[in-house]
Amino acid sequence: MVEFTRRKLMATSVAATLGASVSAASGVAQDEDADTPKAPHVKGEIKRFATTALGAEVTGPEVSANGTLFFSLQHPSRKNPAPFNKAGIGYVRGYNFSEGSEFDVLGVPTSKEAQGEVRVAGGTYELLAQEGDNIGGNGTLGMPVTPDDLAVEEYPGARYGNFGYNPDCNRLVPTNEAETRGYLFTNWEESPGNVTRIPVSRKGQGRWEANLENAVNLANTEALRSIGGTRINCYGDLSPWGTYLSAEEDYAHPRVALTTNVSDVVGDSEGPDHRGAAQFYNRPNPSDIQEAVEKYYGDDAWFVQGYWALAGLEIQAYYLGADAADENEELAADVDPETSLQPVGSPYPNPYRYGHIVDFRQPTAETPQPVKYHVMGRAAWECPDVQGDEKTVYLTSDGDNKGLYKFVADQPIPSYDDPMKLSGTLYAAKVTNQQAAADNPPAEVPLEVEWLEMGSATNAEVESWIAEYDDVDQVDYLETHADTDWQEDVQKALEEADKTVVEQGNQNYIPDRDVVRWARQYEQKGPSNVDEELRRVPFLETRAAAKEIGATVEFRKSEGIDSRDGAGPGDYVYVGISEVNDGMSDDAGDVNLDRVDGGLVYRAELEDDYNISTLEPVIVGPDATDPADVANDALLNIDNVFVMDDGRVLCCEDADQYGRSFPNDCLYVYTPEEMISGGAATETTEAEETATESEAEETTTMAEEEATTTADNQTTSG
Repeated sequence: MVEFTRRKLMATSVAATLGASVSAASGVAQDEDADTPKAPHVKGEIKRFATTALGAEVTGPEVSANGTLFFSLQHPSRKNPAPFNKAGIGYVRGYNFSEGSEFDVLGVPTSKEAQGEVRVAGGTYELLAQEGDNIGGNGTLGMPVTPDDLAVEEYPGARYGNFGYNPDCNRLVPTNEAETRGYLFTNWEESPGNVTRIPVSRKGQGRWEANLENAVNLANTEALRSIGGTRINCYGDLSPWGTYLSAEEDYAHPRVALTTNVSDVVGDSEGPDHRGAAQFYNRPNPSDIQEAVEKYYGDDAWFVQGYWALAGLEIQAYYLGADAADENEELAADVDPETSLQPVGSPYPNPYRYGHIVDFRQPTAETPQPVKYHVMGRAAWECPDVQGDEKTVYLTSDGDNKGLYKFVADQPIPSYDDPMKLSGTLYAAKVTNQQAAADNPPAEVPLEVEWLEMGSATNAEVESWIAEYDDVDQVDYLETHADTDWQEDVQKALEEADKTVVEQGNQNYIPDRDVVRWARQYEQKGPSNVDEELRRVPFLETRAAAKEIGATVEFRKSEGIDSRDGAGPGDYVYVGISEVNDGMSDDAGDVNLDRVDGGLVYRAELEDDYNISTLEPVIVGPDATDPADVANDALLNIDNVFVMDDGRVLCCEDADQYGRSFPNDCLYVYTPEEMISGGAATETTEAEETATESEAEETTTMAEEEATTTADNQTTSG
């Protein structure tokens, strides 16, 4: 067991700049006397293998059977030198992870040149494909198009992100036993979402080639568009049956914000309710709801959780075939054409069709066949982790005050010839050792969990419930919730509709009363005996339903989850929690941990029935109470995790840099303590523990320039 050494950084101006952002991101006040013991801390050893280019996350790690590491360059700074100023998908050439090769720890990047590129400890990082690449007759890499083959970036409306700028998960579906040929599937975290399939092959001397001429944007296939397309595709996995699983991270799914329950707002006449983004899904200009709430309610306004993820919905409608709204079209003689709002009609995105796990079956066919596992629930899914029984799936939901979920199929998932017949039971986790967790440092306290059964159904049943909301559009928002005719005064109608939704909920979707009724019947009769009309609630309003029955919906950015391929009893499932603050560190609910802004990694041992009941902390990041006290080599804000077959774990950062002397995200290799000779961790090297004054000074200017430039750090409030 090794505990990392803390040290004060000389670059105090950097610490001050970045330290201010810590408080803003976490929502927790700084307290100089609240240092968390054993933060940072690691049970085993972590070694830095890569640093990514400035502004970029390390995303989508994948290690093939022949030891090649693939990972993405996601949203890099445009100030970086080419080619690292554009997003891309790359691999490490000249280092073989499958051979268990040792590597020297990669030093910190101490110059602007080093900070502007991707660096690896062994071999070289080479790009296979980049944003803007032409993919033959299939358009531009990562770019969705409308049914008329027009690029969606040409259409009006707020964007979730730049198309082609956010590659995330990579998984290789091999077409030969040696895994030297196959299809590389990649998620694109945007709205409309996209998944690309690129033929790749390994040539001589470990060099890989991408066949871009035959690459495909799967978003632009009729197979995917016919099920509503996809949205905000984040991480994913290769299923045990050899297909690609893509997770839809729809941050706009919260029905009520943060710690609020639906039952808290039903019948509340004392003031405005704390509605979440999902209630405004079909609002004209939906991502403007936060500004509107602040205008309407002033000092009583609240954070509309996930509102920024409503961006891209109108473009999603155009992707589905809706007519483009002209925002400057004069609707009536007395309406200012500069401020008028033209509601988008059908087809409009149905919120219940997003926030699912998408399985691309027949992955090597001319057109893979996507199916959404609606029966696994709806959330901002970071990742699914399917176990060796091919029935048990663990799921993490990213963002603030989110849950941890499990789905257990009645039969092995690939045994269903028709995936719509897939049946099983959805569960939500509840932490049961609240007092022990509150009284001890996070590094010392495993979290004990039990699983609350939420409901059972078939995939077809849940899809049929979802289909009932397919015809809802922005016109319905105005006509259902406003007295004023929107065609006569659209601004007045919009304000009336907004306030009605705040006070009564969105009547175009599942009403508040049904969520509360379901929870009451659940308590009285159990999950299997609720009224038939209420069975849909836990599958379509998963987070809200979990809150109502007392599940632990307090996890703060529940990120990557993974276990080795074919995991069985005795193997470990690893779970990354990017930040431990807000709901996890307050004095309410089931989790009252000491604050660790740098996050932590838990692992859970699979039991004989593939259940997990104990989350053991193995890596703890810095608490960042004093940003100037953050060690250079502590893991910050864990995101993706990837468990290799030998038991080591790749840990990727999505970091607020705090006071670290360099502003780049890193990829670490974690070796559990039981794998290290003698059962004890190897001490970190002097190079890992020490950053010189000159290093800190060199990074000051660059860190200050980039501290607030990464727009997608919005996800910290998801």
